[in-house]
Amino acid sequence: MKIKSFYFIALLLMSFTIKLQAQTEIVTEDSTRKNKKQVNFIKVNLTGIFLKNYSIQYERSLSRKISVALAFRTMPSTTIPFKNQIIKSLETTDQNTKETIEKFRISNFAITPEIRFYLSKKGYGRGFYIAPFYRYASYETNDLVFTYENSASVESTITLSGKLTSNTGGLMFGVQNKLGKRLYLDLWLLGPHYGSATGNFSGVSSKPLTTDEQTDLRQELNDIDIPFTNKTVTVTSNGASVKLDGPWAGIRSGILLGFKF
Repeated sequence: MKIKSFYFIALLLMSFTIKLQAQTEIVTEDSTRKNKKQVNFIKVNLTGIFLKNYSIQYERSLSRKISVALAFRTMPSTTIPFKNQIIKSLETTDQNTKETIEKFRISNFAITPEIRFYLSKKGYGRGFYIAPFYRYASYETNDLVFTYENSASVESTITLSGKLTSNTGGLMFGVQNKLGKRLYLDLWLLGPHYGSATGNFSGVSSKPLTTDEQTDLRQELNDIDIPFTNKTVTVTSNGASVKLDGPWAGIRSGILLGFKF
């Protein structure tokens, strides 16, 4: 009888221990889920939309102070943003220049990885940050109309098309703060970058160019002044090509609306 009672009590204790352990594991698992930090951001650049640029950025926090981010920007083939304001600012009466700006179309895309160092105590994607970055960008056009005069003062045109690519590095200063439970505002205050660029543009003439016409076109293309840029002009009876190689600089800025998850 005593032996049966002993087994019965031992069985109760074992059942209670197993049940308590299971409850502890569930509570621990629930607590871990509650305490798990959201470390991912997906953001849209609002200011870029007005410039016909569409840009998104993904950011992931690696620790309280450090995160990594990758931005992608694209602009489909379109006319120059604010082209009317550009024409007015040039204060030119030359109709060819106006028509070139009005008809000129360009497309581009850029990829920008960066590392962010948050200086605020809040961290995990909040507060002021400094972010060294690298940018690869590509610009393409198929509608660069170039007008030139021959020795007889007769105007001719040639349409150039091609691509320019740049590789730059820079430093972004910005601040990111919380708007709601998962909504964030990221301000790119100032992000100067500098590097190099290469380009190749070419065009085919609608008719064979004479020797004099080739000389005139070559001279007009060489007279285009692009500061600090090496330029190689090649002209044949079929058309012309222009190769560019030189420094490239820019500034990143913007207002981004983000979602944290």
